[in-house]
Amino acid sequence: MVSALRSARAHLARAAQRLRGRSDPMLPLAAIPGMPAAFMPPGLDRAPTTAFPADTDRLNHQDRRDPVPASVPSADPPEVERYRAIWLSDIHLGTPGCQADYLLDFLKHNESDTLYLVGDIIDGWQLRRGWYWPQSHNDVVQKLLRKARKGTEVIYVPGNHDEVARQFDGLAFGDVVVREEAVHVTATGRRLWVVHGDLFDGVVQHARWLAYLGDTLYTLILALNRHFNRIRARLGFPYWSLSQYLKHQVKNAVNYISSFEHAMVEEARRRGCDGVVCGHIHKAEIREVDGQLYCNDGDWVESLSALVETMEGELKIVYWTTLRDPAQPVARRMRKSAATV
Repeated sequence: MVSALRSARAHLARAAQRLRGRSDPMLPLAAIPGMPAAFMPPGLDRAPTTAFPADTDRLNHQDRRDPVPASVPSADPPEVERYRAIWLSDIHLGTPGCQADYLLDFLKHNESDTLYLVGDIIDGWQLRRGWYWPQSHNDVVQKLLRKARKGTEVIYVPGNHDEVARQFDGLAFGDVVVREEAVHVTATGRRLWVVHGDLFDGVVQHARWLAYLGDTLYTLILALNRHFNRIRARLGFPYWSLSQYLKHQVKNAVNYISSFEHAMVEEARRRGCDGVVCGHIHKAEIREVDGQLYCNDGDWVESLSALVETMEGELKIVYWTTLRDPAQPVARRMRKSAATV
């Protein structure tokens, strides 16, 4: 009889706990209305210290005992600059020299009504020699496509390293339009001819083997540049282009750049434009050349630069040599990319 009463008491205790939504085995059974004293363990036949006059009060009391943790506040949204237009070129996705981390950080913090991709976005020359495509390069492509889907007008003007895309002139891939060249009108009414610029490079057009040889040597210099900046990053210094510094110390290279600039502005004048926006030579610059506006948006293997037009129509070069988002440490990403090769 005694064992039967104890078994019944245990079953009632568990049932009462489930009804009250509590799994705590130490709940005082005297708190359950109508519980016979015979089923209470010795010493628990007295009323509890805290009375629960109603189920609602018991729930309120439970809320006070076990408060729901406050939700973690979301991180502050990134600071974003807004422009009428942004020009990017010479990204060279598919090569170890591409500074994809810096470009992703730039794209995260800068928006525009129109985005021009001015050639050499993907390096087909390097990809034919050997496949190299880390996750960060895929992230850049996805980021550009996402901008197009969200309303940015994206115009892709191919260059010599991605010249295969020129056969699709006038076609749209999703929300990205391919153009062999374009004309941009600024807020102040200036007409700018937008083209990569390789068609005005005599070496590329008439000595292609020499262009390939130069590209191979340039790749070796960029490899040295990458190791150099890895050390700088560990020491806390911003990005600095050793390869660009060496290139600008060579007199022939300086003369070549000057000839290239004059050829570009002359062609822009012939087309009835007020200036030109190009890439190709990896030297960001805005200046007057022979009475015409010459703009080069630089690159994302050496100068880490973009050309932008403000809402008021001002043109300027933006250098992105320091990451704003610390969640993308360059040294770690570079080590991870190197491990996948």
